[in-house]
Amino acid sequence: MTYEETRPWVSAIKRRVANREMPPWGLDMTVGITEIENVRALTDEQVDTIVRWADAGAPLGNVADLPKPLTFATNDTWDIGQPDLVVSFPKDQTMYAKGSDWWINYFADTGLTEDRWIRAMATRPGSREVVHHAIAYVLEPNPPADVDPEQGAYLLEYSLGKTGEVFQENTGRLLKARSRLRWDMHYFAIGKEMKDRTATGFVFWPKGYVPKYKVTPFAFRNNPNEELDVPPNSMVRTDAYDHVKQPMMIVGFQPHMHVRGKAQMLEVINPDDSTTVLSSVNRFNFGWHTQYFYKDGYQPLVPPGAVLHSASIHDNTASNPLNPDPSIWLGYGERSVDDMAQTRLNIVYLTDEQYKELQTQRKGKKVSTSNQQQ
Repeated sequence: MTYEETRPWVSAIKRRVANREMPPWGLDMTVGITEIENVRALTDEQVDTIVRWADAGAPLGNVADLPKPLTFATNDTWDIGQPDLVVSFPKDQTMYAKGSDWWINYFADTGLTEDRWIRAMATRPGSREVVHHAIAYVLEPNPPADVDPEQGAYLLEYSLGKTGEVFQENTGRLLKARSRLRWDMHYFAIGKEMKDRTATGFVFWPKGYVPKYKVTPFAFRNNPNEELDVPPNSMVRTDAYDHVKQPMMIVGFQPHMHVRGKAQMLEVINPDDSTTVLSSVNRFNFGWHTQYFYKDGYQPLVPPGAVLHSASIHDNTASNPLNPDPSIWLGYGERSVDDMAQTRLNIVYLTDEQYKELQTQRKGKKVSTSNQQQ
């Protein structure tokens, strides 16, 4: 907050800024599509300025030029703006101080009496210290045939450090009247008893507004999951594939791994066997889950017959500062000390006509995955 507080940390600041560990941003901005909407990384010029300041002995400079102290948002502030609707547990829940991880489902009515299109949404944990994840599902009164009426359809996820989702113009999710929410909660003990009351907030498009494109969450991972195999003191690559049957536009990309996760690359294997790298997260950090949203007009288009391919790297060595124990074998599991290799996407399924229309609009931009050899 002050120069006096900052000065003793100059060496750490220089190291972490130069290594691009802070601000937390894992995406390699030199690979694939770099037109990203929610960039919070420093520019090369900003990094160079901080490094030169540290190397010069971290001078204070002219006190008269000091900016006003920053005002930071509190934990009960919504990063999507003030929601139009907030849905939460009926009451506070208690996580025990010591013991194994705990999974439990909680339910609540949305109270909606009419269908509304979602402009933005976020899940905010009541206790960030003990919530490993909070995955919200929507239970509709008359769900589609491919949705389990008891489990519901995936809506959004909160993981450590993750912010909400804001949909671009002409896009959104539909929340139907009389829907309920189910939160799949995963807690872990931290040595003291904690209270939690997680909530999900929604900002809606104006009544009567119907976006052109409906956003659908989609995830794939190595199959079967149980084949994740990371021996002690090793670094291992795991691959996942998914066949694309309908034209799609990818809106956002997010790797999901646990503490040994190091990197994940997403590419498309095109029907002509060429490949296109879309994005590469080379500094994954379990404490800062980030969904990377492509700018409007730069969202990759994927043709039918293509294959989505992600390659994930797990670092089970002592060089990984988050690794609790590099001497043990690592496999798939839901616990914080287990791991996984999942790729989460926000996509828009397109008709053939919409796909051709967008291809025409993108002519000259390197955003369509067809015939781009990388």
